[in-house]
Amino acid sequence: MTDAPTPKPGILDIAPYVGGKGKIDGVAEPMKLSSNENALGAGQKARDAYAAAINNLHIYPDGRAGKLRDAVAAHHGLDGERLIFGNGSDEVFALLNQTYLEAGDNIVTGQYGFLAYRISALANQATVKLAPEPGFKAEVDAILEQVDERTKIVYISSPSNPTGSYNTAEETRRLHAALPPHVLLVIDEAYAEFVTAPDWETSFPLARDADNIVVTRTFSKIHGLGGLRIGFGYAPLKVCEAVDRIRLPFNVSVAGLDAAVAALSDEAHQKASLELVETWRPRLTQAIRGFGFEVFPSAGNFILVRFADAATAGAANDYLNTRGIIVRPVGGYGLPDCLRITVGTEDQNRAVLDALSEFAAK
Repeated sequence: MTDAPTPKPGILDIAPYVGGKGKIDGVAEPMKLSSNENALGAGQKARDAYAAAINNLHIYPDGRAGKLRDAVAAHHGLDGERLIFGNGSDEVFALLNQTYLEAGDNIVTGQYGFLAYRISALANQATVKLAPEPGFKAEVDAILEQVDERTKIVYISSPSNPTGSYNTAEETRRLHAALPPHVLLVIDEAYAEFVTAPDWETSFPLARDADNIVVTRTFSKIHGLGGLRIGFGYAPLKVCEAVDRIRLPFNVSVAGLDAAVAALSDEAHQKASLELVETWRPRLTQAIRGFGFEVFPSAGNFILVRFADAATAGAANDYLNTRGIIVRPVGGYGLPDCLRITVGTEDQNRAVLDALSEFAAK
């Protein structure tokens, strides 16, 4: 016995998630390119809806997210009853882990898979099995080799953060077909709207007729609503019904719901956001490779730059900070020699290139 409350076993062994930093000492307004946020911010329609929500701040939000449910279903051609809404897609992952995992179970994800999958799995006293990613992308056979009788959930990101890689439609179908029916396949499509590769496709159609697929999306990226924390999952009805038994009844805010509905209809903002990434993602990639650094192919609104070693990556990060630029070291993902850089505005991107050019010449 102890004299103070003690967390359950394993909690204090979990490394907490650390987001991209947003401040540099002595810099009033740094260029924050550390969190894959939309460089254009939220669209005007979402801003107006958020402002109008001030009149309803005293009212609890619709626990079923009815208007947003209808809007998402219409926008993506989905069955609205099969949607789970969360405080960001992170909460959807946490709810799935809480619903399906118990001590002794495990999840499987890629070696460089998003850290949020692992944290809530460990919090539910499950173990995490990491499939090797020698090519810096999730490999179907490597994932399947990790699956056993205690595997309850397999997570893949397509596109993947932080590597920027993606799985083709054929790869995703093959993975699902080979999984035992008791395993839930969660496909995280947070960056789906930025993909232009012809061999990628959303897994919504695959999930439509499956009993063990959940596809998640977020309003944080293309829609620029990261600060409002809105995400959703498209899941089998039985999964939705199970999750709803533990989901907090008012987990998405009034302002968030209204802004998300408006954002879905703002096609001009979505188009401008995609065009910015389409224009600058290849320019950044080509230029930084020209400085002598490796840049991984990316299907997201960011690039991953690899340096000679961890010390060089750290020095590059420090140098960018001296120029008022914040990027994301990704040592927590096992990539200490890499920096992840969000595609920013034209001025921000040019500032990154100027700084890295100077660093390369040192």
